[in-house]
Amino acid sequence: MKIATLNDGSRDGVLCVVSSDGRRFVRADLIAATLQQALDDWDQVEAPLRALATSLDNGAVDGDKVDVSKLHSPLPRAYEWIDGSAYINHIVLVRKARGAEPPATLRTEPLVYQGGSGTFLTPTQDIVHDSEDYGIDFEAEICVVMGDTPKGTKASEAGSYVRLVMLANDITLRNLIPGELGKGFGFFVSKPSTAFSPFAVTPDELGASWRDGRLHRPLVSTYNGAVFGNPDAGPEMHFSFYDLIEHVTRTRALTAGTIIGSGTISNEDVSRGSSCLAEKRMLEKINTGEFKTPFMRYGDTIQIEVLGDDGEPIFGTISQRVVAP
Repeated sequence: MKIATLNDGSRDGVLCVVSSDGRRFVRADLIAATLQQALDDWDQVEAPLRALATSLDNGAVDGDKVDVSKLHSPLPRAYEWIDGSAYINHIVLVRKARGAEPPATLRTEPLVYQGGSGTFLTPTQDIVHDSEDYGIDFEAEICVVMGDTPKGTKASEAGSYVRLVMLANDITLRNLIPGELGKGFGFFVSKPSTAFSPFAVTPDELGASWRDGRLHRPLVSTYNGAVFGNPDAGPEMHFSFYDLIEHVTRTRALTAGTIIGSGTISNEDVSRGSSCLAEKRMLEKINTGEFKTPFMRYGDTIQIEVLGDDGEPIFGTISQRVVAP
């Protein structure tokens, strides 16, 4: 089942069900007004939502044509946005880029931070920042949306609490990071509002591509019209989503609607490209002694998607442009 949120101008939008091919949608607000409400009442609304999706796919219900520009991120805001960093290759390269060593627990304990979740960008919304000198970067990620998840959930149990899977552009202002981390109190202004894919899908919609708490598909980033990276999101995800869930519920429960990110997708095979500019810059530094690729400038564009066997984007496409205020 695919789910989207129609951007009707209200704060939380209108819940919609999307056809399997991503081309048609039908409002589902008679079942649940918003995605957050659906997640709060998942045990009661999942079956009716799936029945509506089936009716849309078999033509029993007429749907409207999907216009991604009229969609919000599936959750326009969330109670919690927890981003991990589960790809070892990415951690090592980005730490090198800012002259920092990887943590001693690199392979034994996940890295996570708690991001701002009060405002998210739509999948097609411009990325607006005051200065190119901030070091604007995209970060292509996989995310899961949780149901109510108890404190102390083990990785072996975590799959039963994953409701949806989607993509993210976790925008980062690279040149603001060193000053923030130098204070010893973590990210904030260097991690502005994130954008998510137009569609969130239930794990069963992904078939065999979803296994072991990982999405085994290439994540394609197209930067200024050219493929920048298509690393496989599965094999090199050192900590699975289930591991991340066990880690973050060690001392607290998660409320329905919590989003957990994988961190930037990264493969050691450099021929697969990268999912952010910082990685490419570090590889340039290693190979040539200098950074060559600039961070994003006004007018630059980024598209992020995962393609199905039919060549169509499973989650729709995040498509954004960097612009001046």
